[in-house]
Amino acid sequence: MPRPDPARRRLVAAASSLALAPALPAWAASHAAGKPAAPAAGGKPPAPPRPPVARIEPVSETFFGETIVDPYRWMENPKDKDWEPFMRGQDAHARAVLGGIRGRDAMKARIGELSGGVAIAYGAQKCGDKVFYQVRPAGANNFQLAVRQGLGGVEKILLDPTTMKGDGGVHVSLDWWRASPDGRHVVYGLSPAGSENSVLHVMEVDTMRVLPERIPGTQYAGPSWLPDGSGFFYGRVNDVRQLGTVDYYKRAPALLHKLGTDPKDDLLLAQFGRDSSLPLGETEFPSVITSRAGEWAVLAIFGGVRRENPLFVAPLADVVAGRARWRQVCAVADEVTDFAFDGTDLYLLTTKGAENGKVLRTPLARGRYATAATVVPEGKLVVESIALARDGLYVLDLDGGYHSMRKLTRDTQLREVPLGFEGSIQGMSASTADDGVFVDGTGWLLPFTTFRHDPATGRTERAGIAPASTLDLAGYEAVRTYATARDGTKVPLSIVAKKGLKRDGRNPALVSAYGAYQISTNPYFSPRNLALLERGGLFCVAHVRGGGEYGKRWWKGGQKLTKPNTWRDLIDCCEHLIKERWAGKGTITIQGGSAGGITVGRALTERPDLFAGVISNVGVSNALRAEFSQNGPPNIDEFGTVKERDGFRGLKAMDALFHVKDGTRYPAVLLTVGMTDPRVEAWHGGKMAARLQKANRGPNPILLRVNFDAGHGLGSTRSQIDDERADEFAFTLWRAGRTNVA
Repeated sequence: MPRPDPARRRLVAAASSLALAPALPAWAASHAAGKPAAPAAGGKPPAPPRPPVARIEPVSETFFGETIVDPYRWMENPKDKDWEPFMRGQDAHARAVLGGIRGRDAMKARIGELSGGVAIAYGAQKCGDKVFYQVRPAGANNFQLAVRQGLGGVEKILLDPTTMKGDGGVHVSLDWWRASPDGRHVVYGLSPAGSENSVLHVMEVDTMRVLPERIPGTQYAGPSWLPDGSGFFYGRVNDVRQLGTVDYYKRAPALLHKLGTDPKDDLLLAQFGRDSSLPLGETEFPSVITSRAGEWAVLAIFGGVRRENPLFVAPLADVVAGRARWRQVCAVADEVTDFAFDGTDLYLLTTKGAENGKVLRTPLARGRYATAATVVPEGKLVVESIALARDGLYVLDLDGGYHSMRKLTRDTQLREVPLGFEGSIQGMSASTADDGVFVDGTGWLLPFTTFRHDPATGRTERAGIAPASTLDLAGYEAVRTYATARDGTKVPLSIVAKKGLKRDGRNPALVSAYGAYQISTNPYFSPRNLALLERGGLFCVAHVRGGGEYGKRWWKGGQKLTKPNTWRDLIDCCEHLIKERWAGKGTITIQGGSAGGITVGRALTERPDLFAGVISNVGVSNALRAEFSQNGPPNIDEFGTVKERDGFRGLKAMDALFHVKDGTRYPAVLLTVGMTDPRVEAWHGGKMAARLQKANRGPNPILLRVNFDAGHGLGSTRSQIDDERADEFAFTLWRAGRTNVA
């Protein structure tokens, strides 16, 4: 996915799909309405109609002398006559089985109580005398955009997506937003049915009047306001008509929009093939950013999921006038992964010659990477990101997923910033117009809380933009431990459970893993997880290689040709849980989503004997074909391409579909997909379900749960997520031997 946003993904997971379309059998429709069929005696699911059998239509391809056969290539065509009936039949079968698990309804009701009883706010942004933020009040079904006149002011809801409906009555989600420096306007993106296909809107804050301009194709808009608030820089796709094709994310332009003008007249600033002096690739995303100081603009060229990106600088007045002559500051080879700037200086976070990261500073007027001075040297901890405030540069450090913070003062002193909690920071917001920083903090047993660090007092305290959680968490504990991988590497393993839980090897365990893009699975709180913990289950996270828990070295240790470390770390973490008697061989369900589908898919196919269940949420199952999908080209940097020998070798190794073997006894598998998913196409799950159902020789069910009114999960409503978690937790307990999951 281009420009991954781990903070939003984690918030979605804690806060992140489902509305069945008509024409389903009565027994399936009853489950969609929250009334699953009554379970059979003894807690066994009722016998549902059999899932449809996919037609086999092999397509063979040869790569570097090796032939790969794809029996289900036809599923990649959404217009194929068998595609939708197959998915609807699979979904109906899955919901009948899941709905028949005894106690599943009680599980869903409890999850709804937990998720609805907690308010979540994040992303605070101070503009003038106003504070903007995103909030999901207790009981609300989706996030809203709010504003206060100062932190102590009365909350005013500017935008509530739950009051909106898209075509066909589907729900609408707030994808992104950014307030102008003076707080007079806010630009935001809305999309239907979790599709993330944002349409840009602008609102006048005081009157709540929505301006007439609309700009489609702004999934990755990345807006940056002009200092006077008269307009903003943004990005969009080149041609919205290319939706669903490999060309959709190609040739993306960067533009300037002035308020009150026709978007057709927006000034084009950068695009592939437009300016020979700018080395823009066809799948790169140009983005123009300015600061409130207002004299300079920075052009960043994002390479899809690439972390290291080149930067260029030009006077803001020249950019606005359309005559910018961009001066390059750094190239991809300089490994700059984050940056911040004010009116005079540009700060660069780089891993070049410093795997844990260091921070450089160079003057905007004449600076370049080669002459930049080191202001924060490399240390034992990973420098993950930076944010610049009036009082200094805030530096976010990472150690195995846990965060700490330092500040580089204006007189170049480096000081610790007290956080007052152990856990992670999911978002950091600072402005060169104000002192201090907002942080969105959480932990395994710390509900999401917005804190503000005040340099005047030296304290970091709750900002008070959402009520404190009233959940009683005293009866739970979070254990931070390590498993030894087969090559001797110590892999962090987090375990959350009831205090005093008996370690007898019989506890149901849900073990989550991701492992891609150098994204860490940091400690985070999900109230929904309490529904599993209350029933004696464990929630665990295997911090596998490929993620970012230890920075660049951890990422590179599980990428491309080293990718097998990712799923083998997960296997070894599960073996550790068994050895330490936290769980048993028949009580562990593994779970991974998106790129984590590679992790759990290959753990499944490599060790089908080890797990009671496997859950793959909108997961990549067919890595060999991923680059030929809409979101494929921007992800080649992370996973490789079949057009190169080593790329083909790596992708073949990580392709779970390819490694499914006929006649194998597989554990129960639950695959979930979203039919509007712009990141991982639903055919990944469709192919994997069909292949497993054909190959499996045992009685364990292979289920494909399809969300027809949702995508990758970022735009899903609270009730959609509640329903999905109920199925997943019920599945986990059921496969661990529980006859009643209530």
